[in-house]
Amino acid sequence: MSAPSGPASKTDEHETFLRSETGIFGNVIVALGVGISVLHIYFNVLTILPQLLQNGLHYAGFALLCALLFPMCGWRTVAGGRFVLAVDIAIGLIAAFAAIYMVAAEDAIYARGVRLNPIEWVLGIALILSAIEFTRRTTGWIIPILIILALTYLGWWGSLIGGVFKFSGLSWETILFRSIYGDDGLFGNIARISSTFVFMFILFGAFLLRSGAGDFIIDLARAAAGKTVGGPGLVAVIASGLTGTISGSAVANTASTGVITIPLMKKAGFPPRFAAAVEAAASTGGQLMPPIMGAGAFVMASYTQIPYATIVAVSVLPAILYFASVAMFVRIEAKKSGLAVIDEEGVKAGEVLRKGGLPFLLPISVLIGLLIYGLTPTYAAGISILAVIVASWLTPNKMGPKAIVAALALGARNMITTAILLCSVGLIVNVIATAGIGNTFSLMITTWAGDSLLIAFILIALASLVLGMGLPVTAAYIVLGILSAPALYNLISNLEIIDVIASGAVPEDAKAILLIAAPELAETLGQPMSYEAAKALLDKVPIDLVNASRDQILTAKTLTLALLSAHMIIFWLSQDSNVTPPVCLTAFTAAAIAKTPPMATGFTAWKVAKGLYIVPLLFAYTHFLGGSWYEVLSVFAFGLVGIYALAGVLEGYLERPVNIGLRLALLGSALALLWPGYVLQHIVGLVVFLAVFALHLRLGRKTARATL
Repeated sequence: MSAPSGPASKTDEHETFLRSETGIFGNVIVALGVGISVLHIYFNVLTILPQLLQNGLHYAGFALLCALLFPMCGWRTVAGGRFVLAVDIAIGLIAAFAAIYMVAAEDAIYARGVRLNPIEWVLGIALILSAIEFTRRTTGWIIPILIILALTYLGWWGSLIGGVFKFSGLSWETILFRSIYGDDGLFGNIARISSTFVFMFILFGAFLLRSGAGDFIIDLARAAAGKTVGGPGLVAVIASGLTGTISGSAVANTASTGVITIPLMKKAGFPPRFAAAVEAAASTGGQLMPPIMGAGAFVMASYTQIPYATIVAVSVLPAILYFASVAMFVRIEAKKSGLAVIDEEGVKAGEVLRKGGLPFLLPISVLIGLLIYGLTPTYAAGISILAVIVASWLTPNKMGPKAIVAALALGARNMITTAILLCSVGLIVNVIATAGIGNTFSLMITTWAGDSLLIAFILIALASLVLGMGLPVTAAYIVLGILSAPALYNLISNLEIIDVIASGAVPEDAKAILLIAAPELAETLGQPMSYEAAKALLDKVPIDLVNASRDQILTAKTLTLALLSAHMIIFWLSQDSNVTPPVCLTAFTAAAIAKTPPMATGFTAWKVAKGLYIVPLLFAYTHFLGGSWYEVLSVFAFGLVGIYALAGVLEGYLERPVNIGLRLALLGSALALLWPGYVLQHIVGLVVFLAVFALHLRLGRKTARATL
């Protein structure tokens, strides 16, 4: 993991002294990283600790590591380097001590009737301030400002405002206590996700990378797509998808694969800006690709109580659909630019697998198999780490003691930002839960959107984009999920209720509730009716009665699907900040590698990543996430063709330029294929697309013959 960005140091020599992994400082970092990783393996795999203690140790370790690796004021210069380092060490030790002390003091605080003594006041405040400071160092100013605003809202300015968000206020002692010990606080549920699932998977990824999986991924992608039209672009798509299975970070994905794929695309003839945009869009998809999916899948599993294995299983086809959408833009651009096949080295798949395939394929297979078998993600990740070590001995990249130590240290270092972020964001979530802001915001979305799921979708997408300008993706998903998921869940489940009413299959228990609002429909409620009539009936029912009857009308499976769809929509939309200007770190990272204008690259990446908006619409209006195999595969197949048609509309090109008439035909085809409706509608859209595509192929061949 590279050191955090900041102003350059005045001398490389001093920087080496402070950062070298072979010097004293580096040895301390490695030892601390290994100790943190071993501790997490111990309490995740070998024993069970109380949640508060486990999360307190988790924060303490990463607070100290963060203090050492993320300096208080950028790079430590020669003039004040030793002083800044000493201050950072002191801050880290105080933070770690405060975390452990406050965990140990819990019983005494309860025994005093939830009263803090002076030492607990001092250390509690120091603990909160350390969380704010370390979050500033790792993610910037936005989240610390939000934490300060949230905490002061509970104790001060919430009582000064009017309207629905007015809050009478709590004592500062209560705020401090809840911030540390609350179920949603600093050491609460989100910190538990960080200390268990997320860390074990980050560590698993570190072992895979240390075993040589990164080079294997690039080589395998080149073997699979290197000799096709637009092959280097497809290599970027495949490599980023595979890297996402072990990374879960869009920026890290871009930095690691982009240094190879972007020059490869530029060499093949792709415009530099497009090459950077493809890498950014593909790397963003890495957080959508199972099994890791960043930290979002673990947070989703905790909030929804839907098994992690279920979330991973239903995410495979949507992720493939997204990567296919990026690949479509690559193919169209390659055709438009008249690019030839370029891969001088001619990498072959068999050779790649013989040289280093097992360190990647075997552990991933073990992980997926264990999840399907029913083991918890933490146990599955722990066993899969052992599988990485065993598999490495079947290849030239054998992992001995030094490699294992390096992987343990790398896993801890790669986890610093995520650990600090997930613990600290609990301070915001605690305020939202305490003040009931989530319910209020959800009601506002419901009011603004009316009964329109599409309007709610657009509102949430805009909110996600705004939040994503200042928050990392995982934090944006957590905040937006708490605020808007209930409203989205209600709207999606209402569509299912309308279908049940229209079918005439309303259960008797639910009929009684619905007839309170519309007694004149007693004769027709249990009979089949049109969708419009069913919707009109539901519109007459007060929202409280709809909520009361939801569990009676819909099956548990349908309700679970609606909840999963709501959270998955928000999770996907939270990724758009990676590639949407004005703040799009993934696109900016790719632009730095390609040496292209950052903002222009961001706009191109936004266009290429259109799947981020299309696929969530399929979640909202279809059973893509939990329907029968026929429903899921139908949505996937028609969606695949529909996205290709839409890409042709946006680019004005398929196999050759698309004139205005055919462009309108393609637009109609795309809408017919993507919009939920009857099978006949989808078939008509498919026929139109195939007709346009066949015409283009024919005209392309004629043009090619004419030029011979």
